[in-house]
Amino acid sequence: MPSIKRAKNAFTAGELAPELLGRGDVSAWVNGAARLRNVFIQPTGGVQRRPGLRHLSMLPGPARLVPFEASTEQTYLLALAHGALLVFQGDSLVATLPAPWTEAMLPQIAFTQNASMLLLLHRDMRPQAVTLSKGTWTVLPFAFSAEPFIRYVQGSAPLAVSGTSGSVMVTATSPVFSTGHVGATLRIAGRRLSVTAVSSAVQATATMLDTLADTGPTDNWDESAFSVARGWPVSACFHQGRLVLGGSRDLPNRLWFSRSADVGNFDPREGLDDQAIAFSLVSDQLNAIRAVFAGRHLQVFTSGAEWMVTGDPLTPASIQVTRQTRVGSMVDRNLPPIDVDGMTVFAARSGRALHEFSYTDLQQAYQANDLALIARHLIVSPVSMAYDSVRRLLHLAMADGSLATLTIYRAEEVTGWTRQETDGAFRSLAETEGVVYAVVERAGSFRLERFDDGMRLDAAMAGGGTEWTGLEHLEGRSIAVLADGAPRDPATVLNGAISIETGAGNVQAGLPFTHLVEPMPPDSVATSGARMGPVRLVAITFRLLETGALSVDLGQGARPVPFRRLDTPMLDAAPPAFTGDVTLRALGWRRDSIAPLWRIAGDAPLPFTLLSVTTETRMTD
Repeated sequence: MPSIKRAKNAFTAGELAPELLGRGDVSAWVNGAARLRNVFIQPTGGVQRRPGLRHLSMLPGPARLVPFEASTEQTYLLALAHGALLVFQGDSLVATLPAPWTEAMLPQIAFTQNASMLLLLHRDMRPQAVTLSKGTWTVLPFAFSAEPFIRYVQGSAPLAVSGTSGSVMVTATSPVFSTGHVGATLRIAGRRLSVTAVSSAVQATATMLDTLADTGPTDNWDESAFSVARGWPVSACFHQGRLVLGGSRDLPNRLWFSRSADVGNFDPREGLDDQAIAFSLVSDQLNAIRAVFAGRHLQVFTSGAEWMVTGDPLTPASIQVTRQTRVGSMVDRNLPPIDVDGMTVFAARSGRALHEFSYTDLQQAYQANDLALIARHLIVSPVSMAYDSVRRLLHLAMADGSLATLTIYRAEEVTGWTRQETDGAFRSLAETEGVVYAVVERAGSFRLERFDDGMRLDAAMAGGGTEWTGLEHLEGRSIAVLADGAPRDPATVLNGAISIETGAGNVQAGLPFTHLVEPMPPDSVATSGARMGPVRLVAITFRLLETGALSVDLGQGARPVPFRRLDTPMLDAAPPAFTGDVTLRALGWRRDSIAPLWRIAGDAPLPFTLLSVTTETRMTD
């Protein structure tokens, strides 16, 4: 029984789905792991304990996070809550404004920004423009300088008007009106009138905006495309100097392009090159538009397919629309696509896949590759997404409150997933200036937190001394304490405060979390293809970098490894960071062929970086 030595030098394939337990032949097996929890994959191949979450503010309830860049020097974070807009700059709340949306509307709100205006959209809400001007924030309905019109009523339905100007009565020969038409605009023979009241399905009162030439019945009429009766746009983006609106409640597959350099004007007029454009996506299935994205081309993501809109520049004469792939986007919530290294990443309609929509010059078309093919178990009903371009980490929050993180370095062939967990649930994400913020639900309340490289705990705050207040968000909880880099005994928060026995200049207090690294099972297949017998782990060597604590399970439970000097007093000073190799001996045979040979699990709020693992094993025939 000769010993077999194997070196695992990288975890770049990330955590692999259980369906791959029988696929030791795939390349991902070598660089993958069975479980990677609360760690980030480094581009060099190792894994590092994730940073903690700094507590910023309590929130009034569920919230949706939206980044807002007012200028290159001013960035803000907007939290959309029930009936309110909360504005944060840095870690501080700077403004709170009333808003027309409700908690139930938050998952479906879409947004896009142009200069100092952020446009918020929902199928049941008139588009809202959030602006910052001279230090003053406003939330106001978006003003259409010329709104689009369309004929919703099919067949003949003549309208007659009681006068040519002022307040008039509009009478229809068949049911046309509903109470939602109040505030909508009609256009009769090219003349506009605003509906002020609806008395029945065939009669309404309106105010003439233009002088009407004839009051007799006419079938030459249409109505504003957007209204309470017909619904509002569900998505938008800015592309080639135009505002592009994608889909509405009653016209889910229609696109509207504003006039060039006039984002409020949707009047097509004579169809000149700079004038507005409108058309519907026509295919063999209903394609309800879920998002429009300005990339290399205008990309349209629908419930059943992905489309490319071309034209350089886009004009009524040059525009072309081509269906590219048939994946489909989520319909139960708005999850905006994001740009990652020139590729557009979007969540599939199934809620079990994440695709990158990328253009290939060879085929002159787009393709949609699945980024989660080998980690399908981690992607279950995503609810929010954010990309940290500094660390190259794509975070995806799930409906169950977990967070799946993709480390993506294409040139270095690093594309691996890990899972982040906390004592609570991740509900919404946003990134601004390389900082990732999260709405976290803990014990039935909602908080705004952010990943902080200086924090070792979750829901954490920093301070100093022996008496520490300001911990009301952790009231009644037993929390971990880190003083000057050294773990202290847990403390219970009473009246928003804790006390520690010995004062310290830098104290962190918060909720602990456990990191976990578990390898794939040992490859127990001989070169002949026959499966070998039991496996024995003889020795294992971990190569560590600047690590403060290590706890390893070799089959008999997790045990701390005393690689630091044993006489270092843990409660008086921070343990020295260790860099180097730690070799452990092991006993016993493993008969379970899918059980891992080793496992790292630790909740000590100290740095941990694993570079490589070398195992020495023996097998029986």
